[in-house]
Amino acid sequence: MSAAAEPFAHPALSRRRELGATSARSLLLTVLGEFVLPRDEPVWTQVLIDVLGGLEVEPKSARQALARTAAEGLLESGRAGRRVRWSLTESGRRLLTDGADRIYGFGNTSRPWDGQWLVLLVSVPESRRQLRHRLRTRLAWAGLGSPTPGVWLSPDPGKQDEVADVVADLELAGVTSSFVGSFGAIGSQREIVEQAWDLAEVEDAYEEFLDAFARAEPATPAELLAHQIHLVHTWRRFPFLDPQLPAELLPEAWAGTRAADLFTDLHARWHGPAQEQWTHLVGSARPA
Repeated sequence: MSAAAEPFAHPALSRRRELGATSARSLLLTVLGEFVLPRDEPVWTQVLIDVLGGLEVEPKSARQALARTAAEGLLESGRAGRRVRWSLTESGRRLLTDGADRIYGFGNTSRPWDGQWLVLLVSVPESRRQLRHRLRTRLAWAGLGSPTPGVWLSPDPGKQDEVADVVADLELAGVTSSFVGSFGAIGSQREIVEQAWDLAEVEDAYEEFLDAFARAEPATPAELLAHQIHLVHTWRRFPFLDPQLPAELLPEAWAGTRAADLFTDLHARWHGPAQEQWTHLVGSARPA
């Protein structure tokens, strides 16, 4: 590991919620999205290994993460003598660009709600467990909740096109129907929200994020780079965890609002110095 890449013990976050369960590959994707994506230039293997080393990833694990990411078609390698450098493929750039749009735009969009709901009815046999898992994963990523098996809903009818793409991609159009409308006179919207989403667990995750980063004060350029990576890496899980419901459906003093403000503030404060440290590492690794 180079002297510039000092180890950084990332904030203690709950492994139960997977906010601290960081794999080498997922950290690599965060590094690629934050530092490689904005630049149109390849990066040496050693730079990536050093930066991941500063996040307590062993060199062997870092190399395996690079190989796996390349095998998935997100990275391509090129040789310069005995050295190897990596560039994002077109599909890698698309994936990370989509992710960046979702990450950096998440949590700071407050829009008025007209009371309309999108309701999706989809029937997948219990025997097709893999398909059910894929559907559940993708609909949850889109922010939908499921109050009962076979029923999915969202207070954002504008997601209907995104949901239709998921249904079509999984070839479930023949067993799926959608409805858009307001809540009726029977029952309670709050109860439906409690059944469809575990907001208490989401709020606990936000509180852990606040506890981990509210008092973070990186002292050196290497620490700041590591903190910035862990900040983004931790935050990029929230678009999957949090359905980002309208304020009318959220508990009072929702922790997600405070967490989003903290993320925005820290990312803006650390962004310039972290990019400068990355540029320094890349420059130091160039052949003489």
